[in-house]
Amino acid sequence: MAEKKQYNRRDFINNSLRAGIAVSLAGITVALTTRALSGKSVWQLNPAKCVQCGRCATSCILETSAVKCVHVYDMCGYCDLCGGYLRPDTKELNTAAENQLCPTSAISRKYIEEPFFEYQIIEELCIGCGKCVKGCGAFGNGSLQLQINHKLCVNCNQCAIARVCPSEAFSLVSASDAYLYQGKKM
Repeated sequence: MAEKKQYNRRDFINNSLRAGIAVSLAGITVALTTRALSGKSVWQLNPAKCVQCGRCATSCILETSAVKCVHVYDMCGYCDLCGGYLRPDTKELNTAAENQLCPTSAISRKYIEEPFFEYQIIEELCIGCGKCVKGCGAFGNGSLQLQINHKLCVNCNQCAIARVCPSEAFSLVSASDAYLYQGKKM
């Protein structure tokens, strides 16, 4: 008959410590491997899928949405008539075109030469409603596009806008990926 080895208190403590250290090292290894493989992820809006529904302005958990209009200058036609620009000296809004205009006057323009103007987005005023983007896509060349400003975004675990986006234009991507722009690169 084989003899049973008796464990004393010292052996029990040593084996318990070794097992605890092994489990801790395994947990740390799994955590570091998961972090290394996943990298930092950020929310990305694909402008090719965006339908400018206006939910970016109202569904973000931030008081003012992290989604902002950006101007892709390489695509711009420098039009005299911009779908989102509201002339400051306009006396009456009775043409129905005002439904496409920026409600916060976040678009400014600078005269270049007849008939060309350069448009700029005033980020502090932009609420991400997409009205100007919709107008630019319908009547212009689509150089105004919505995009998430990663300096403002708190990178929610489950983006509130992504959950309600009807066109599924939001996705979680690696932070090393550049912003997506429809058409030419910015």
